[in-house]
Amino acid sequence: MVTKRTYWTFIRYCLDEQQCIPIIEDWDALFLFMKEQTLLGVGFCGVERMKAKGIDIPKPLFLRWYALSERIKACNALMNRRCTELAGKLSKDGFRYCILKGQGNSLLYPDPYMRTPGDIDVFVMRTEGASVGERRREVMDYVRECFPETKIRYQHIDYPVFKDVLVEMHFVPTTMNNPVYNRRIQRWAEAQMPQQCWNFVRLSDNAGTIAVPTADFNVIYQLSHLMHHFFDEGIGLRQMMDYYFVLKTRSGVAGNGTEEKMPLERGLRHLGLYKFAGAVMYILREVFGLEESLMIVPEDERRGKTLMADILKGGNFGKYSGLTRHSMGVKHFLKIRRNLHFVREYPAEAICEPVFRTLCFFWRIMNR
Repeated sequence: MVTKRTYWTFIRYCLDEQQCIPIIEDWDALFLFMKEQTLLGVGFCGVERMKAKGIDIPKPLFLRWYALSERIKACNALMNRRCTELAGKLSKDGFRYCILKGQGNSLLYPDPYMRTPGDIDVFVMRTEGASVGERRREVMDYVRECFPETKIRYQHIDYPVFKDVLVEMHFVPTTMNNPVYNRRIQRWAEAQMPQQCWNFVRLSDNAGTIAVPTADFNVIYQLSHLMHHFFDEGIGLRQMMDYYFVLKTRSGVAGNGTEEKMPLERGLRHLGLYKFAGAVMYILREVFGLEESLMIVPEDERRGKTLMADILKGGNFGKYSGLTRHSMGVKHFLKIRRNLHFVREYPAEAICEPVFRTLCFFWRIMNR
């Protein structure tokens, strides 16, 4: 049987060759765990290192892992091309844009091809100073001119411009369930987003240049994204690893001594993210070994253990919790029951989540 400590040791070794070499007694269990957490690409880096050091790895599993890692690399190459193509098209059509998470996050990893990609989330804006409602109408008209039947959500609209990659065009980068905190984070995002649309980076292998969020923006934005998915269906270690590298990268571009931490802590409290941030810090320290000097708030062990249990049970985006296998109606009530368990830790978000989700459901009906 593989213990959690063995998993954490293996993950740290995958990210840093100077870490202790893990002793693996059950390779199949390790492979399954990394698959459930969508970390197979990261895991194969560690497997290759161990094999090079003469550690015996079952050949069938090694070959299977190798094949999947090559597929992940190919997917990253495809995503880089599609991001560049999308950026060019949006710029040509008069939009300013910012690619959220995704390929911007992959650049933070030791190997930009080790991260398993998902879809393309892109924030777009055409008219400077437009309200959220005005921006939503501009984007909806733009997308539905070519794709009239595409699905819309409160945060984004699907943009099926590619057959092999899903694109979500965001009106707002993130949301909160509690209406007070949601208004606050929308005001924060409105003030921050124009700057993010000018933060250009070059993708791997000269695939092109795209705009991505700054490290300081990601500290709050990706934390709120983690919290949103935690109260939706769940999150996994892939998203936690993304945030780990956000904090590691931020340490190189901005100080994080007491004078910088205090305003950030006040900002997190104002946005309703402080308690969840403490739980995330526990995960990042326990799993990845994040240094205390890089933590944005003190770790919260009690809430962190609750979050850890949910991550281990559900895997990537709660896929293995059983929640996602039900119909929409059944899932609605199962989510309410699930979130009732979090009322003690996060009363504002847990109580408001079913109300916010119901309002979003009727909003989609009115705008489809």
